[in-house]
Amino acid sequence: MLIFFLAYLGGLLTIFSPCVLPVLPFIFSRAERSFRHSGLPILVGMAATFTLLASLAAVGGAWLIEVNQYGRYAAMLLLLLFGIALMFPAFSERMMRPFVTLGGRLQQRADQSIKGSLLLGVAVGFLWAPCAGPILGLVLAGAALNGANFYSALLLLVFAAGAATSLGLALLAGGRMLRWMKRSLGAEEWLRRGLGVAVVMGVAVIALGWDTRFLAQFSFLNTAKTEQQLIEKLEKLEKPNTPAALIAAETMPPLAGANQWLNSPALSSESLRGKVVLVDFWTYSCINCLRTLPYLKAWHEKYRAQGLVIIGVHTPEFAFEKDPQQVTQALQDLGISYPVAMDNQFAVWNAFHNQYWPAHYLIDAQGNIRHRHAGEGAYQETEQMIQTLLKEAHQGQLNLASELVQVADSGISATAVDTPTSPETYLGYARQAHFASPQAVQHDTTARYSLPATLAVDQWALSGLWRVSSEAARLKRAGGAISHHFQGRDLNLVLGSSAHKDVRVRVTLDGAPPAADHGLDIDAQGYGIIREQRLYQLIRQSGALKPRIFKIEFLDADVEAFAFTFG
Repeated sequence: MLIFFLAYLGGLLTIFSPCVLPVLPFIFSRAERSFRHSGLPILVGMAATFTLLASLAAVGGAWLIEVNQYGRYAAMLLLLLFGIALMFPAFSERMMRPFVTLGGRLQQRADQSIKGSLLLGVAVGFLWAPCAGPILGLVLAGAALNGANFYSALLLLVFAAGAATSLGLALLAGGRMLRWMKRSLGAEEWLRRGLGVAVVMGVAVIALGWDTRFLAQFSFLNTAKTEQQLIEKLEKLEKPNTPAALIAAETMPPLAGANQWLNSPALSSESLRGKVVLVDFWTYSCINCLRTLPYLKAWHEKYRAQGLVIIGVHTPEFAFEKDPQQVTQALQDLGISYPVAMDNQFAVWNAFHNQYWPAHYLIDAQGNIRHRHAGEGAYQETEQMIQTLLKEAHQGQLNLASELVQVADSGISATAVDTPTSPETYLGYARQAHFASPQAVQHDTTARYSLPATLAVDQWALSGLWRVSSEAARLKRAGGAISHHFQGRDLNLVLGSSAHKDVRVRVTLDGAPPAADHGLDIDAQGYGIIREQRLYQLIRQSGALKPRIFKIEFLDADVEAFAFTFG
């Protein structure tokens, strides 16, 4: 029940989110009317929109984004017309004439009826959903990955109920305020026009992107940190590191959904009975996954003769990771020789109810899941469990050295430092955050961007001619750049040439060559070559760590940038 309470609380908090504030004039504009005939339909319309978005998310995340974006445009147009109608009653009458010809007094009913309020609620829902905060994003991501199910829909409806509650309180408070102002000042007509002006200004703020740029400067208006804390509590409820005793009876799910096997013929849970199996969910551009690989490879070498089978389930995060040739090349480059199942449709991921990259599941010889761990770390605990399960499989007849494997802590897979680091940062608009260029992001449209005078810590920006898609930013003309004010020892960037040709780059730190702080993929002067789509280590600070200004300039066009990671 706690997870539903957190979702409800997250919905309740959305009314204080920066980009939600410009929507409130649309709500107050109807506060003077009956709650039953105006306020309640608005809330129902908004909740219905949330439900629709959840259904679309289960069908396909990319389609959802496109529909939602066009829905925002339609909603802004509707609300703009509504605001103008509030300001100019004559325009309201003229705007509704086509409907009058179709149905008599349809204008009056659309302005005052439940249907009109319901339509307004749908419009508010479209505007509310994209900025409703991390918790709604978590629910939608789960729906997109796990498919349509009652649990996802119910969780989203609970979130919508929280948002509707905050809206209802706003309507009730707004109604009392409006009645007091009308009794005190007798300014109903001016109040109506003022609300119209507020609505039009709100639409302008949303359309120009000022809602997220200007209001976000006021930290007391931002609930992102609070919602992120709720997410962390919510994730803990998903028991990624559940003690073995609590899951001993859980049977290994099937592997039949894998679309292709590499380094091995197709394996099944039935054919693996009698073996100890470690299933590792990973993807080759994930820095956290890459840091676990030395241990997986070492366990494979040490224990495979005793009956351990390691299976890497490669579930892609980006579209390019679905390409068998690219995955095969990655296996060669990374030195992976154990079986790898390509899980492009998330079939195995969903069968395990997995939610994390990386995630490890240990299965005993009888096919029961006995141990799981999400993320990096716990290597000693995992290896000791491997030894325990191997001894069980051999009925105590197996002698294993008690020493645990030792791996080199260097290169791309070196353990992350225990200091504050910037969050993973996506450049595609679907999961974009902390973007600081003065220009608003243009979805799937080539546009020119510039760097701001300053970047706050964790902010990033584009300069040059870019086309930003849902999962990447593509440079259309040579000379573009990306800058990030980051903190951490390492800065990695998932990059690739969209034209499959060499793209020359130059990296600077605080305006100077990185020197000893350069990463594996550039030299001390900051020069490097980008070609295949993968994770590139660009910075590894060698001295005292402090926030730095990173900048990468692209001397050639046709490069795609997907995500920053840090360590």
